[in-house]
Order: sequence, then C-alpha cells, then structure tokens
Amino acid sequence: MNTALTDTERSLFGLFSKAIYTNPFTPERRKTDCAISGLPEATQDKTILNHVIHLAEEQIRQLQQTNRDKITSFTNEQDRQLLRNLYLFHTFHRFSAILDKHILEQSAEKNSILPIQEADDALQMLTHYSFSPEESVHYFALFFQMRRAYFFIQRSLIGCSPSMMHLRAQLWNNIFTHDIDRYARILWQRMEDFSTLLLGETGTGKSLAAAAIGRSGFIPYNPRSRCFCENFSTAFVSRNLSQYSEHLIESELFGHKKGSFTGAVQSHQGIFALCSPYGAIFLDEIGDATPPIQIKLLQVIQERIFSPVGSLEEKRFSGRVIAATNRPLQEMRKKGTFRNDFYFRLSSDKIQIPSLRKRIAEDSEELTLLVDFLLKRITGDSDKELSIEIRKTISNDMRADYPWQGNVRELEQCIRQILLNNHCSGDRQEPSPNHAILHEIDAEMLNAAELTARYCAMLYQKYGTYQAVARITELDRRTVKKYLDTAAP
Repeated sequence: MNTALTDTERSLFGLFSKAIYTNPFTPERRKTDCAISGLPEATQDKTILNHVIHLAEEQIRQLQQTNRDKITSFTNEQDRQLLRNLYLFHTFHRFSAILDKHILEQSAEKNSILPIQEADDALQMLTHYSFSPEESVHYFALFFQMRRAYFFIQRSLIGCSPSMMHLRAQLWNNIFTHDIDRYARILWQRMEDFSTLLLGETGTGKSLAAAAIGRSGFIPYNPRSRCFCENFSTAFVSRNLSQYSEHLIESELFGHKKGSFTGAVQSHQGIFALCSPYGAIFLDEIGDATPPIQIKLLQVIQERIFSPVGSLEEKRFSGRVIAATNRPLQEMRKKGTFRNDFYFRLSSDKIQIPSLRKRIAEDSEELTLLVDFLLKRITGDSDKELSIEIRKTISNDMRADYPWQGNVRELEQCIRQILLNNHCSGDRQEPSPNHAILHEIDAEMLNAAELTARYCAMLYQKYGTYQAVARITELDRRTVKKYLDTAAP
C-alpha cells in the first residue's frame, strides 16, 4: 500500500521536526511551539508545551486509526523522516518526567549506577514505531542526555536578562552543537575534540557552567542491565589549578609512580586518569598555569596520550576539556605568559559569562530572581517576605550603581551579612571605572555602542559636564546624553 501524509500533516509534522531540532533556550523554539499550538506568545511556557504535546498525541491517534502509524508503510522518504521526528518528539516528552526523576535519584547516589525500569517501555514504544532496536537504544540515551542538559542549565544558571538567556543557549549548543540532528547521527561520540574556554570575572558562575557541560555528555544505555554505562554525577572532574604549586600540579594532573620523587610513597592517579570517556575535566584558573605546564596540557589535549610522573607507561584520555579563567588572556598572550597554541587549542568554543552588573543593567528583575534563588539555597526555604526585606536592605545600604565586583558570589555573601546583621556594607575597595572597562574590553564583552557609552560615562564621571565629554569624544551633546542614558552601571 502506497501510504502518504496529507499536505496538512506534512506542514504540521514539519513544525514538530523544527521543534525537536531547535535549541530550547532560544526564542525560535517558543515561536515554533506557538505556531504548533496556535496559542499567543504571551501564554505561559508550560501551557504552550502541554498543548503541543497533546496535539502530537492526537496526531498519532489519528495515524493509528487509519493504520498509518508504522514508518515502514510510507514510501516517500520525506514523509518517513517527518513521521520519525513526530514519534521522537512524542516519546521524548512521554518519558521526560521519568528521566527527570532518575536524574534526581542518580544525583543523590554517587557510589553506584541506578537502573531505570521504565526504559523498557520507551524502547518498546520506539520499536513499535519501526525504529530498529539499535536506534531505539541510541535515541533513549540521547533523550536522557537532553533532559540532563536542560536540567543542569535551567536550574543552575538562572536569570531573565538577555545575556543570561544567550548564555543558556550557548551552553546547549556547546553540548549538542547548533544542529542536534547532525549531532545525533555523527558527532555524539566525537565531542572529545571540542574543548571549551569559559571567560568571566570572579564569582560569575564559570564553575556552574562547566558542571552543566561536564554532567551532560552522551552516556550509552545498556538494555540488558537497564542501566546507563556511567554515573553522570561522577563523570565530571574539577580542579582549581591555582591551588597547586608547579611541583605538585603535574602530579595532580597526570598522576605519579611510587618513588618518582621525594614524598611519593605510593602511586597516585591524576585527574586525566580519573576522567570517564563520557565525562569532562574542568581546569579552573587555567590562566595560572605556567608555560611548561601549558605545553604538557597542550600535548595531552592534542594527542590524547599522557604518562604519569616517573613512568614511561602511556595512558589514553578520552573526555572533554573545559577550562576557565578570570585573567586577561589577550594581555597574557601578548606578554608570552599564555601560549598562543595552547589558547587556540582550548578555544573550540569561547563562552563569556556575564557580570552581575551587566545582568542587572539589562533587566532589574535579575536581582529579584537571584535573591530568591540564593536565599532558598541558604535557608532551604522560599520566603517571599524575607526576600523582599533583603532586597529593601540592599537598596538602602548600596547605591543604585554598585558594581558588584564579586558578582553572584558577593551577592550571596551580602545576603548572609543581612541575615546576620540586618545590613550589608559592600566592598569598600571597588574597582575604578578604568579597570572595569579595560577588563570588559579584554574579555570582548562590549560592542561598539556599549563601548562608546561606557567611555562617555567614564569621562562624565571625571569632568562632570556633557560639554566636556562632547569635546573629548567629538560627539554632539545630544548624542553624548543618549549614550550616558543607556550606559550600564
């Protein structure tokens, strides 16, 4: 029987295909969901998604009623692909809550890999829709990876400012690339070659971003044991390089053989040996690594081979590498303290973590969300009245353009100070405007308009008149005023 989709079905199923391949942290995904559901964009996210899921189930029921639910009954390749995507969308959302529950349970269990009994139902559903057993297992593992990535990105990196929304979208692409269809076909087992460099001021959340990436790698599923092949909660290994002397850092990274140096009373495994093939190593404060260590790290990342100190044995490293720093790498490269070849090998993807002052300048609601989030983390409870009280104290004790040099980490300590003493003094050694703008230029955080606005603000703070700023910048006074009105604190 020559089974085919109708034009209406092709149009609708095309939207479902677009939905499953679109980054969930982008406006395009929301627009696609609205197009499927017919609901206005002002509708709440959960309502829109539930409506889209219901429509997918309804379409599948109609296909079953007309005996057109098997992919193999369709001869047109485009129809077959559209139907595959509809079934993937439906199965993914059918088991999302189960996968989320498993994420929470596995996060609490560090010492073993927990089985997931409901996996059999998901595999049976996919095979019923004409996916091969191998395809079904592969896509189930991909579903779990997608739920983990969404879970850790959404819950760890909160914020409503444009820069935070952009950051979440960047992290998703870092895990799945901008084309998740291609990723699912050919790149899912080749991501070890894609290293990541996280840039940003101290306290912005670089370690949270690294953990979201490191805990969201692809982990194969074993249908015989009903377990994934690795515990994602232990697949992420993190080290702060600034903690170690140059003598000890090589041992910490690569391990050492017993007796290889004074004090090596037993053999030691470094983090490259501890890292799972499905995990990632996070090298924090990479800017503190000396050139000799940079050379050795470069060799490991390029060749994927390393040897413990005092040993000729070669070991293979298969995980991803994530590095982070708050140091001015561009300046360090010019001085030769940070090697160019090492920099380029680390930066398959460079992600800038926005400062708190930038986030608040973009959307004042950012502070409210963060205070709510941090207060719950500190107290274990959501207390709206206490959150309002704390924000009021911050407003009374800190000037409106307070720069939050310590970023989210400073805000968290500010909340603790208020809980203890009912006031917060802030940092009395605030950075000069010159220092702040130079840091943001080095980190490539400013576009041309933002750079001009910050420069005008710096000059206005120094000279105090529009006329002086206009004279120095050779801009007219109205343009100067426009830039000053939009300058971020």
